[in-house]
Amino acid sequence: MVDLHSHTNESDGTCSPAELLYEAKRAGVRALAITDHDTFVGYDFARRLAGENVELIELICGIEISAKLDSQTVHLLGYFLDGEAPLSFREWVLELKASRRDRNRRLAARLQSLGLDISLEEAEQRGRGMTGRPHFAQILKEKGYVASVQQAFDEYLGESAKGYVDRDEPQIFDAIARIRDGGGIASLAHPVRIKGNIETILHELCRRGLNAMEVYHSDHTAAQTNAFLNLSRIHGLLVTGGSDYHGATKPGIELGKGYGNLNIPPDLLERLRTAGQG
Repeated sequence: MVDLHSHTNESDGTCSPAELLYEAKRAGVRALAITDHDTFVGYDFARRLAGENVELIELICGIEISAKLDSQTVHLLGYFLDGEAPLSFREWVLELKASRRDRNRRLAARLQSLGLDISLEEAEQRGRGMTGRPHFAQILKEKGYVASVQQAFDEYLGESAKGYVDRDEPQIFDAIARIRDGGGIASLAHPVRIKGNIETILHELCRRGLNAMEVYHSDHTAAQTNAFLNLSRIHGLLVTGGSDYHGATKPGIELGKGYGNLNIPPDLLERLRTAGQG
C-alpha cells in the first residue's frame, strides 16, 4: 500500500515519527509520505530512523501548507520525490513557523478574554515546535469547557467561531510557486473541503502552477473520488492520495485505508515519478 498523507506529533498527530513508521509497517504500507503542517521536523526524524534500516519503509519527503485562497484557508501538499526539499524552501517554512506562533499568542489572549483559563505555554507543551488549534482544542476539552474537540472548533476555534484569530498565511499562488520552484509536486489537499465552485477554482490554480490534486482521501466518498478523478483528467493534473492519518485525534482512520474507503492505486507513486520524469 501507498499512503501520501500522514502526520506525526511534530504537528497535530499523536504518533512520534518512530511510532508512525512502526504503524505504517504494521499496516502493510510500503511507501509513506510524512506531510506535517508547515514543518519538516517529523520527516527529518523519521528519515534518520528509516536510514538505519532501509528495508523498514520507503519514506517520501512531504509537507502540508496552510494557505489563503481568497478569504478561506486551504491546504496544499508538497512532495519532493527526488530527495530533500531545498534549503530555500525550508527557510521559507521557518518563516511560516514564526507566523504560526504569533497567531497562537493572539489566540491564547482571545480565549482568555472570553473567560477561558488557557495559556500559550499550555498549548506549546503539547504542540512543541508546531503548536496549532488542535492543541488548544484538546485543552478546552480536558478543562471541561467543551465536550469534544469538534465542539471546541465549532464554538471557539473554527473560522466562524467567536474565539477565532486569523493567521498571516501565504497566498496559495505563492505557496504553489515555491513548491514548484523547489522541484516539488504541488497537490491540492482534500478538495471536498473547499468552499466554492471547484471547477472554477481549479482552472485558476492550474493556470498559476498547480500540478496535482489529492483525489484519494479518507473524507471522500466513492462518488466524490470519481468526480475528482475526472476533474484531474480534465485539467491535466497528477493524482495523489493518502489517509490523512493523525493517530488518536482522528479515530477510525487507518494508514493506507482511511475509513476503509481509500483504495489508493498501488502504482500511484510510480505514476507520479514517471510523470515527473516526462
